[in-house]
Amino acid sequence: MKTVAFHNLGCKVNAYEIEMMQQNALKAGWQIVDFSQKADIYVINTCSVTNIADRKSRQMLHKAKKQNENAVVVAVGCYAQTDTKGAQADEAVDIVIGNNHKSELVSIVEDYISSKGKSIVVEDLSKPVEYEDCGIDASILRTRVDVKIQDGCDQFCTYCIIPYARGRIRSRRPEQITEEIMGLAKAGYKEVVITGIHLSSYGLDLLNEPTSYNAVAKEAFTNEALIDVIERVAKIEGIERIRLGSLEPRVITKEFLERIAAIQKICPHFHLSLQSGCDETLVRMNRRYTCDDYAKAVLLIRQYFEHPAITTDIIVGFPMESEEEFEKSKSFVESIGFYETHIFKFSRRKGTVADRMQGQLTEAVKAKRSDVLEQICAENKKAFESKLIGKEEEILTEDHIVYEGETYTTGHTKNYVKMAVLGELGLNEIVKGQVCGFLQNDTMLLKI
Repeated sequence: MKTVAFHNLGCKVNAYEIEMMQQNALKAGWQIVDFSQKADIYVINTCSVTNIADRKSRQMLHKAKKQNENAVVVAVGCYAQTDTKGAQADEAVDIVIGNNHKSELVSIVEDYISSKGKSIVVEDLSKPVEYEDCGIDASILRTRVDVKIQDGCDQFCTYCIIPYARGRIRSRRPEQITEEIMGLAKAGYKEVVITGIHLSSYGLDLLNEPTSYNAVAKEAFTNEALIDVIERVAKIEGIERIRLGSLEPRVITKEFLERIAAIQKICPHFHLSLQSGCDETLVRMNRRYTCDDYAKAVLLIRQYFEHPAITTDIIVGFPMESEEEFEKSKSFVESIGFYETHIFKFSRRKGTVADRMQGQLTEAVKAKRSDVLEQICAENKKAFESKLIGKEEEILTEDHIVYEGETYTTGHTKNYVKMAVLGELGLNEIVKGQVCGFLQNDTMLLKI
């Protein structure tokens, strides 16, 4: 029996795809072992979003070879796609698999073992390709599960390599999505997270005439294909919660929210990509909305949902970001009142427009600005959670923790606030109660 160890780097889509590869390995009769152990095969699902991610990917590939010099080491994913020549020339790497062939991992490895020649399976994703048919039917977790419905991106933000790593937009067929989720529901899952590389463009490639997210409209538009899929998922028996992945503010229209708000299973947790609260910076980033567009989208959400969680990403220290521009971004973040904000210091990525821009800022300036926003975001998070005290909430139980000698059962509310209930309750169950306060910094207390 072959032993295989997996290591994942990067985003939620990568996490979904590595689970799919693990399942295919188990079906082939391979035994999965921890990455720290000696294995016959090592599979590193790489990331390439920054130069640092590339370096981490190479480090993990070399680590695998050091653990067993006779092992088959597989570089799969974004780094393998964007720097195929570099991965091919790396003596630690035996097999290079791009982003549209992950479902073929087992057969590619088996062919390599038979032929013993370095194997390169990377498709040119700058040209239109079909959506890779893949899915999962089980997971280690028995509660929340990510389901990928879309791949690729046509946005070409100036800081981002993803359109080159993932290719053009392509969507999964609605019937394939519902078939997978029906299987997951039968396996016991109660919450699904609908995700993709650029979820807002889902279905546009399935239209009669090929188009792109940018060609549909420069302003807001209602993506009916995305809403249709969500409504289909909502009809699946056993699924009690539907959470959406990252969305563009342009899809947040009155029509979109009217249909979404009518779905009782929808979690009022919206991750709206921002990146900067300054219009001048957004233009240099090639983002296709203004701060005013963003603010209007948030206002609309709050009209349709009571106390929704709005989360986002912010990049600080983008090239030529002046002190005045940073202050604008800071003020905008304060005005929105986000639940959670992920702060990233701008990291140069070779091959992007932003890497070649003038006015690169020092790491010290980036760190200072990051610290300022982190403090604001911590205050926003505490303020959002404090408003829940005294209210009735529900969690989907996920784990057990011990705090000050007592056992608690933890889970997340629909708006993704972590809460704990005293006692060792069953997992994967919906539990309702009253929010009493804070158990510890990152966890609130729910009394049932």
